[in-house]
Parts: sequence; structure tokens; C-alpha cells
Amino acid sequence: MSRAATESASPEIDRRSPAPTHHVDTHFVGNTRLGRLGYAISRSIVCGFMRLLTRMSIHGREHLPSGAYVIAPVHRSYVDTPIAACITTRRVRFMAKDTMWKKRWFGWFISTMGAFPIHRGTADRESFKRAIAVLEGGEPLVLYPEGERKDGPRIWPLFDGAAFVAARAGVPIVPVGIGGSARVMPRGATRIYPRKVHAVLRAPFRLPAGPSGRVSRPSITAASNELRDALQRLYDEAQSRVG
Repeated sequence: MSRAATESASPEIDRRSPAPTHHVDTHFVGNTRLGRLGYAISRSIVCGFMRLLTRMSIHGREHLPSGAYVIAPVHRSYVDTPIAACITTRRVRFMAKDTMWKKRWFGWFISTMGAFPIHRGTADRESFKRAIAVLEGGEPLVLYPEGERKDGPRIWPLFDGAAFVAARAGVPIVPVGIGGSARVMPRGATRIYPRKVHAVLRAPFRLPAGPSGRVSRPSITAASNELRDALQRLYDEAQSRVG
């Protein structure tokens, strides 16, 4: 979700009034028994492969809440997405460009892995609707607060999207540091390399609501700043575990 999208929204967010989601089509992205079975099988294969290749370790799973929540990881590599899927055995959702559904077999696969399409041209509006629909459906949602893959040890200034969506849906945010993924699949690489990966989770936090049940814009900005500080600490810790 772009910064412009969050800034164009109302200055205050009423968590008591859910965003309209009746125009959001979700039936084609695996909300069936077959789809969920496909997810469980695909996740087991992907996570088994990642553990074998990267000796992946995950610390802090006890912090994961029940119900819906936003998973907010550091993003340094394409493999961060399968790593995020391995954090919990529950089904998690991701955003992906709708063009990835052009090939039906690949669209089915990424759907079973929890992805849902965002339509170009109206990406901000669609991403917001679909994110809220996922969270209101009780499922965890992965949102990268940095917006896209970044390079280097510093956590870049965050977009407000993760905090905005979490506030709008009234769900907690779980910060996740991922260390070593940039060495597994560096920017521009066409293959993955056997390098150690470590992920560390922090206790979730919620945006405090005011007396009227609203979450103010300053609260969202403050939450993004808190998230950035948490991600920097977690990323530094995760990196120190992989050498």
C-alpha cells in the first residue's frame, strides 16, 4: 500500500465501521477445502525445502496471537515470502500482482500458498479492500512495511500501510526480523544458495484507540515509528545469529 493511499484516507480511522468488502472477490483464491488442503501440502513442501537448504530457525513463535493479525517482516529477498509462511502452521495471506495469475497453473499454486491478486491501475484501493477482507475473515496477513525489497543493514523509513491496515481492522502487528535471506537469494540472482537463515518475532502490539474508538493519524505515525525501531532491533539480532 502506498504512502499516498494512506494519506488520502480520512485523518481518523473508525475501527467500529468496517470497510466495505462486498466487491472483493475471494472465492477463486483457495477458500475451499481443496484449497486449504493444497496450502497445507504446499507449505509443508516449501518449509521442508527451506529448512533443508537454509537450516532455517525461527525464534519467538510463542508471541503469535490467535485470530487475525498483521505479520510485518523485514524484506531483503524474494525468499522472505516462503520464510514468512513458515512462521506459523496457520494459513497466511500475501499480496501479489494480478499478472501472476495469467498462467492458470501458477495462479492456482500461488493461491494455495495464500496469495491474492491486486489489480493494477487501482492497486491501492484493491489492496486495502482485500487486506481488510482477509483480516476480517480471521486470517493472518503478511505486509512488508518497507514496501519492497531493500538492501543493506538499515531499516528504511516505513510506509504507513501496515499500521494503517492493522488499525482499520483492529488487529495486532507482529514485527519479524529475517537474517540471512539476502545471501540465500541476492538481488538479481536467478537461483538460491544454501545459506543459514534465522527469523525472530517480537510480541505483537496494537494501536491504541481513543475514547471514540477511533485511531488518529498521529497514532498511526507513532506506530510506524515503533515498528521501525522494533524491526531494526530484530533484524540486527537475526543477522547476528547467521554470522
